[in-house]
Amino acid sequence: MSPMNVQVSPEGSLEVLSKLEAGKLLDSSESALHELFRNCSLAVLNCGGQVDDSKAVFEKYRNFDIRVLPTARGVRLELINPPQSAFVDGEMIRGIREHLFSVLRDIVYTRFEIVGDPKFDLSESRHVTDAVFHILRNANCLVPDVPPNMVVCWGGHSIDRGEYEYTKEVGHELGLRGLDVCTGCGPGAMKGPMKGATIAHAKQRIRKPRYVGISEPGIIAAEPPNPIVNELVIMPDIEKRLEAFVRTGHGIMVFPGGVGTAEEILHLLGILMHPENKYLPFPLVFTGPRQSAGYFEQIDRFIEATLGQEARKRYEIVIGDPAQAARQMKDGVDLVRQFRRHHDDAYYYNWLLHIEPAFQAPFVPSHENMAGLALHRNQPPHALAANLRRAFSGIVAGNVKADGIRRIEQEGLFEIRGDRSILDPLDELLSTFVAQKRMKLPGTKYEPCYRLVA
Repeated sequence: MSPMNVQVSPEGSLEVLSKLEAGKLLDSSESALHELFRNCSLAVLNCGGQVDDSKAVFEKYRNFDIRVLPTARGVRLELINPPQSAFVDGEMIRGIREHLFSVLRDIVYTRFEIVGDPKFDLSESRHVTDAVFHILRNANCLVPDVPPNMVVCWGGHSIDRGEYEYTKEVGHELGLRGLDVCTGCGPGAMKGPMKGATIAHAKQRIRKPRYVGISEPGIIAAEPPNPIVNELVIMPDIEKRLEAFVRTGHGIMVFPGGVGTAEEILHLLGILMHPENKYLPFPLVFTGPRQSAGYFEQIDRFIEATLGQEARKRYEIVIGDPAQAARQMKDGVDLVRQFRRHHDDAYYYNWLLHIEPAFQAPFVPSHENMAGLALHRNQPPHALAANLRRAFSGIVAGNVKADGIRRIEQEGLFEIRGDRSILDPLDELLSTFVAQKRMKLPGTKYEPCYRLVA
């Protein structure tokens, strides 16, 4: 069959479906879910594309489509005008095929079993946490009876070669210590740790290493899953994606990045600074090569200027020493194991971590919402962190997400308003990201999608 019109069958959890389940999948392909499914599927098929602009990806492949075909055994997918990079000699790459059906699994499950189920009231905090749990469990990402060993690695997709090589070295050191890796699943600092860990896991003869990638529909086209990911999960929005990271990870390593990485840092620090999480161990290590020392000094200054000294106590900075960064992470993960055993908490899902609704409610980065953010000091530090996180989330949307890019084209720049004592360090940090070319992929001219108004 011509690669312009291809049919593919699933492997794994979607091989056998009931007629009711197959009917739901068929219905979803004919409903409003179709565009969402199409866009996420295109992102997966475009693995390796050197574009971080979702709108540009959708424009380039505007003739692409995907259809769900019911069969006696379940479903098959028909791809129309898919990216040729997904095929080798006319056969779809096996990892990409697995990712494609992971997209189908998660989007349909979320629609029918989470959003469409009245037992989940997603305006309630505990229901959000339960929903995240159910999505991860349905994806077989929650593995019981395994000691804590999952390290989440955050960092930018737009990093230089030296920083990328460093992420591989750290991943190698993590893998030598028997630690698995979870990332946002894209390129750059999301791919490097997995690549390094694969070699280390092979050296240690670890038979079933885990490379977990967690994405969401708004970002996946700009950061398509890298081919090392062997467990892909698509969460319904950025907030549930972030909660999935902190609930399943036993520690977090942060590499150099841009506004998306800053958003992740603020999300986690805001959670850890809540009084109910004061004594809960959660290793957080910032690390990069020596040439990136200035980057972390800038991040550290920003955190001190906005959130204060207490926030700085929740992380360690290791520069130019991959082995030491991995040792600190391993020691921290061992403390997590002891704590969870003592408190009878699950190894595979951090139920004891308290997360406020401000970190769970989806933030729509409209011009009105961006201008209305509470960026002032008349609030607890963890509440300020939640609002700063939203500001960075809006900038991410304006930079790479199709909806955000369209909003900027139609209504102009986002205005971010607040106290000068908050906006001045924010301006300094964002200006540094622009100067260091951390906003877009190398070779792409960055046009700001925001302006700060004190």
